[in-house]
Amino acid sequence: MKRIYFDNNATTQVLPEVREAMLPYLGDRFGNPSSIHHFGEEARWGIEEARQQVASLFHCQPGMLVFTSGGSEANNFAIWSAIQAYPDKKHIISSQVEHASVLRPLHFLKSQGYDIELLPVDTSGALDCDALAAAIRPDTVLVSLMGANNETGVLWPIERIGELCREKGVLYHCDAVQMLGKVSLDLDHLPVDYLSAAGHKIHGPKGIGALYLKRTAPVTPFVMGADQEEGRRAGTENLPGIAGFGKACECAVSAPNDFHKRIAPLRDRLEEGIVRDIPEVMINGKGMPRLANTLNVSFRYCSSAGLIQELDEKGIAVSAHSACQSGDLDPSHVLAAMKVPEEYRHGTLRISLGRLNTLDEVEYLLDILPGIVAKFRQEMAI
Repeated sequence: MKRIYFDNNATTQVLPEVREAMLPYLGDRFGNPSSIHHFGEEARWGIEEARQQVASLFHCQPGMLVFTSGGSEANNFAIWSAIQAYPDKKHIISSQVEHASVLRPLHFLKSQGYDIELLPVDTSGALDCDALAAAIRPDTVLVSLMGANNETGVLWPIERIGELCREKGVLYHCDAVQMLGKVSLDLDHLPVDYLSAAGHKIHGPKGIGALYLKRTAPVTPFVMGADQEEGRRAGTENLPGIAGFGKACECAVSAPNDFHKRIAPLRDRLEEGIVRDIPEVMINGKGMPRLANTLNVSFRYCSSAGLIQELDEKGIAVSAHSACQSGDLDPSHVLAAMKVPEEYRHGTLRISLGRLNTLDEVEYLLDILPGIVAKFRQEMAI
């Protein structure tokens, strides 16, 4: 049976050229980058080549990037750096729809005496920038707001958010994990202090990511030890991962425009077909600027778990919400914040396409999905 993968917001398939770029560092180029002999220099050269490749996608100087173990560490690192720089400021602004790697550190900080303000979103997933401006106080140390929602694909105005933060003299952290390679980023001009990214979302390996640091952004090491990454992040570097991340970024440099041009019509075809052929559905985030690849759809009186299992048995992989919460049977906190009705919220699918998906795969999903939804609605009505 052919397998079709429509869960690219969870992770992506490693490209063949990315694997090739990693292999030397699993073989002859095994040196420690901190060593001063030939093997160490060769390894160190590989890291800096990859840093340049990542910087080309970010449109920033290579020295403004710190390699991390992934997007979660990058998010934690940004929050940690901000609060350590200004210990007397105890107010942090974020939103109700952030990834767990932002919300959980903030929940911990609340237990340590911080005032955490989570901004709401409207029913389309939009953020009210006027409400953000009004929420910033003299004791606000950080605004942490994502660029694209990992469940709905809804895009937020990074530039406008950054300008508001700059006007108020507040640090701004952007979780851009889902944006990388899908939306063009120009960090030389965007008013962002910290920005997080992960390699496995752009056909790179897992376990590697990066945090962009504006030159004026305060930095306090989150992982402490030796002086790797110019003293900003200790630990012997993950050479194969870094090389793979760099190659994935190189492959993605021209991707954002091409990605949108090729993938958006596939997403739109899915959306149109589902709305046409299946009654009582909600497209979450419809009418908002969205990632070209992401469709979040709720079916009234259905079960997400049941739909996912049935589709998997027919060779199609989709999800209900973030992979980090895939074992959680509760409905998405994002959809709860958007006030999606209960009878729809429990029957939600996140269908996220990638650069390897085809129109034939989309048509196959459209062929079988109406019958699966009808079957579950009938069973739940008995």
